[in-house]
Amino acid sequence: MAKIEQELPADLLSVSGSKNQSKYVKNRLFNLFAISSALILGLVLLSIIVFIGKTGLLVFKDVSPMEFFFSLKWDPDNAQKFGAGVFIIGTVALTGLTLLLATPISLGLAVFTVEIAPEWLKRLMRPTLDLLVGIPSIVYGYLGLTILIPFIRQVTGSAVGNGLFAAALVLTIMVLPTITRISDDALTAVPRELREASYAQGSTRFQTIFRVMLPAAREGIFTAIILGMARSIGETMAVVMVIGGAAQLPPDLFTSTHVLTSYIVSFIVDVQTGSTYYNALYMMAFLLLVISTLMIVMIRKIRTKGVS
Repeated sequence: MAKIEQELPADLLSVSGSKNQSKYVKNRLFNLFAISSALILGLVLLSIIVFIGKTGLLVFKDVSPMEFFFSLKWDPDNAQKFGAGVFIIGTVALTGLTLLLATPISLGLAVFTVEIAPEWLKRLMRPTLDLLVGIPSIVYGYLGLTILIPFIRQVTGSAVGNGLFAAALVLTIMVLPTITRISDDALTAVPRELREASYAQGSTRFQTIFRVMLPAAREGIFTAIILGMARSIGETMAVVMVIGGAAQLPPDLFTSTHVLTSYIVSFIVDVQTGSTYYNALYMMAFLLLVISTLMIVMIRKIRTKGVS
């Protein structure tokens, strides 16, 4: 090798060396850029968590954690009561109702797309669902305000029509494309051999779907459901437009109420900075941040270890 290099002209060796050096410099610069980007992203996320958490925890100087998390009395202006339990229960109820409506519909669409729909319909459904994911949430909220709520008033006889049911229907439409597309990908990734083995043993299509396909794709399906849950919990504008505006635990699904996101965005601008009210709103935001983080951890755990 050394003999060959000696026989090569000096200018060729110089060009080859400069190219290798240039590639090395470019690789080093790219690695530095990637590491810097990761550090900046981590620093930004940590700063958000520290700022919101530090401000939110100040509320416990004036309000006990027991009252804040479990009391249903919220009257910060008159009685100085900061029981956020009414919003926490409302958020849980809204998320649960949304998933109760969206999950079976989404799984049905995913199964239909993968196993039943002809190819031309698959080519139509998948891009359509992808487009629905990108529609701004305020568009869904406006449609819910102008079309859905008058329809609910007409059907139920409710005087207002706002409430958990209207918000759950709007969120169902919003999270349905996300759950459907991720479940679709999970079902598509199931090895074809499993389908063929099931049919070879005399199973029907129904048995193959529910006893083979869905269990085999459960990891991706659980991920889809958790992502849908995360979006429904964190959604703000669409919920604000259809849920009403009363800080109360509603007696039914057609009474105005508030959840964590809708109340924060409705009142954070008008609250005096540094007050107990202000800190309480930040604590509600920090609670949402903690819930979102836990969901991300759950997704990571599911993807690395699977679902037993």
